[in-house]
Amino acid sequence: MKKGFLIYWLFVAQIALAQDFSRLLPAAQGHPRLLFLKADEAIIHRNIQQDTLWANLHQQIVKEADVLLLKEPLVRKQIGRRLLGVSREMLRRTLFWSYAYRMTQQPKYAQRAEKELLQICQFTDWNPSHFLDVAEMTTAVAIGYDWLFEALSPESKKMIQAAILSKGIEPSYDERYTSWLKASHNWNQVCNVGMSLGILAIQEDYPEKAKELMQRAQKSIVLAMKDYGPDGAYPEGYAYWGYGTSFQVLYNDAIEKAYGSSFGLNELPGFYASANYMLHMAGPSRKNFNYSDSGDGMGFHPAMFWFANKTQNASLLYTEINTLKSAKNLVSDRLLPLVMVWGKGESLVKQSMPENLTYLGGGPNPVAMMRSSWTDPNALYVGVKGGSPSVNHGHMDIGSFVFDALGERWAMDFGMQDYNSLESKGVAIWGKEQNSQRWDVFRYHNKSHNTLTLNNQLQAVKGKAEIQWKQESNKRTEVNLDLSSLYPDQAKGVSRQVALVNKRVVEISDQIQLGKQGGELVWTMLTAAEFHADGPGKAYLTQKGKRLNLQLKGMKGEWISWSSEPNHDYDAPNLGTRFVGFKVATKENQKLKYQVILVPVH
Repeated sequence: MKKGFLIYWLFVAQIALAQDFSRLLPAAQGHPRLLFLKADEAIIHRNIQQDTLWANLHQQIVKEADVLLLKEPLVRKQIGRRLLGVSREMLRRTLFWSYAYRMTQQPKYAQRAEKELLQICQFTDWNPSHFLDVAEMTTAVAIGYDWLFEALSPESKKMIQAAILSKGIEPSYDERYTSWLKASHNWNQVCNVGMSLGILAIQEDYPEKAKELMQRAQKSIVLAMKDYGPDGAYPEGYAYWGYGTSFQVLYNDAIEKAYGSSFGLNELPGFYASANYMLHMAGPSRKNFNYSDSGDGMGFHPAMFWFANKTQNASLLYTEINTLKSAKNLVSDRLLPLVMVWGKGESLVKQSMPENLTYLGGGPNPVAMMRSSWTDPNALYVGVKGGSPSVNHGHMDIGSFVFDALGERWAMDFGMQDYNSLESKGVAIWGKEQNSQRWDVFRYHNKSHNTLTLNNQLQAVKGKAEIQWKQESNKRTEVNLDLSSLYPDQAKGVSRQVALVNKRVVEISDQIQLGKQGGELVWTMLTAAEFHADGPGKAYLTQKGKRLNLQLKGMKGEWISWSSEPNHDYDAPNLGTRFVGFKVATKENQKLKYQVILVPVH
């Protein structure tokens, strides 16, 4: 750990030396220069001719570009405090139309993109009070300006330039809107990308502003990148890796192509390793390990192709290629056309198998994943959550787990609730204090996660659990979590061990040394399966004709099921789910030690 942070600060020093962009060679001249260079076109054409999967993906993009031609032009319509939906749709339209024009040379795509760009540029503003909206809109407009430069009229270029400056870059110097410059989460990455691509698109006309802004971006963006260390576990989870890291790749790729160097950003500790983290986040149920603010659906991530190319590790694409073969709505991904650029050196026909069945990542929000196989459709998979509720987008899910077997998810996580559904009802969801209203939201607190609740109390926001391998072999892979700091007023010590045994069963072992008060221990597992009691210490779950046996050993307790109906009218409904587990009365200074064994029945 210490070595990793030493390496990080060495790289920070290296990057700091490169901050003076005035001493660098001029950024790449001419257009296009952002991400998708002219020379890439011939390579992509060759891929389309030689690889049916690449050809199919290209056809999907062009077909969607045609569909988008029939859409009404975007208007400035906010939902709650966000214009973000409009900004994201603008980025999607711009990338699809610009790619289609570049690859087919059909004027209809450039003409419609130009019309849409001019419409966007006439908005009163791009909603700087929620600066992600500005960032994604500026990214869209910058890419459209650069990729379609030869097709745009001189008048349109002037209008687009003016909008990039007045509606994108200038608000980024207003202190009311710039807290992201000092943040270490996805806002930092996305907002720095928008401003950087914006100025790089027009840098020959504003060279001094380009140097100044790029220096600012380099100094700021390392704050977000430090959280990848030491092993690549992205603190905000699966969905926000897809957001923050995709934009980080946009930044790194853009400056590398503009200046011939990433100035050490690519090599910062944990950044390349984060692709391995993302690979292991996918379970055999085709659901992700959706802790924190994330849905459980499997996305497609063009940025993974950039990582595979940079690290020369094609196995990072194992899940992405499977998704590519099976997914039916990839065109909803606004960054999809970039996979043609970032993946241009990869074969989609020859699929490489990942070597490791386990992953452990430390850092601000540690996680571990274990599986019995990459290819067996009945494989066992368990993801274990450490960390702290205090991280950005964090939940009180420390000690929680998800579990797949027989192609199904048996132990699940609710994941996120739509932010506007809470904000529109006056719920303050962004506070992280112990008494914050955030922890009243049903899906956010520990009572609704696959972890422990002692005396009906919340986990401690300031607590943190590291994860360590306790044992790793072919017969037994086990991780250990010290959860004591999450329950400081309820227990003297709390630990959990999660083991994959003989690639056939999962054991969850808890040890609890209670403090000066008794009360109640609640062991919780959320599931969509049907519950069946089966005698003392036994129960089983069923779904889709499949069965999972539950056993409690080392302590007397009855398996029960209880409702997952939420507490408040602002909570999202949780249809088709229930909690299973046990509730045990406890005594002062009592020591509890038990095992829960999950056994899939083939």
